Amino acid sequence: MRQRRPIQTSRDRARPSDEALAKRVTLPRALSKLGYCSRTQAERLILEGRVSVDGRKVADVSAWVDLTSARIRVDGTNVVAEAKIYLMLNKPRGLVTTRDDPEGRPTVYDRLTDFDVPHLSPVGRLDKASEGLLLFTNDTVFAQALLDPLTHVSKTYHVQVNRIMDSEMLAEMTYGVRHDGEVLKAISARSLRNGEKNAWIEVELDEGRNRQIRRMLEALDVECLRLVRVAIGDLALGDLPKGAVRALTDAELRELRQRAGMETTRRK
Repeated sequence: MRQRRPIQTSRDRARPSDEALAKRVTLPRALSKLGYCSRTQAERLILEGRVSVDGRKVADVSAWVDLTSARIRVDGTNVVAEAKIYLMLNKPRGLVTTRDDPEGRPTVYDRLTDFDVPHLSPVGRLDKASEGLLLFTNDTVFAQALLDPLTHVSKTYHVQVNRIMDSEMLAEMTYGVRHDGEVLKAISARSLRNGEKNAWIEVELDEGRNRQIRRMLEALDVECLRLVRVAIGDLALGDLPKGAVRALTDAELRELRQRAGMETTRRK
């Protein structure tokens, strides 16, 4: 017996497809996805009445737009998607991870003067005393995916400490230590090499809590002398000189996108 096709009502025909819905985002998110600015900055621009969509000024931060067809302007200038840029820096000690420091300290942007990209932002942070691998991009979706706690993209650090840490202390870092009422854990912690009075250990994290490794060591009564991030996922700092910057290769970018659970674009 032939099955009868369901009758399509006018309400069904008016309902947008899942694909169409996926292209609709809030106006602040649209400005962010286009690489124009952060969502917080976008909300401020919208509330100041500086943003228009399809020729009409929009002052509502909750307004939805079709990212593929909407004509968005800021201060009368069209907003177009910037070319995506992905950089890695071997951050030296003494630089703060911010664009403008109110105290006038040197920042990581002092190392990016060869890259004239107005909306280039760091992916995560390294504090002033920390060194090593720091990523920069104007691809906010990529950055958010790497930082999302649900993706568990690991970060690996080499840490110099002021004493020899035995296997029990290293194991305790993976079991979890309590600091200021918070339990902090590492994926792994192992010894790299020991000196007479200090040692180097390797610590791997899959979360990015504020000063996590330093706080874990402090809870174990161990002083952190140096902290160097040497890898994010499978992306290694390698032999990039201190203070130097380079673009990620296509292979490195694909690997990070896969690690973050993002779909990669197939080559034609």
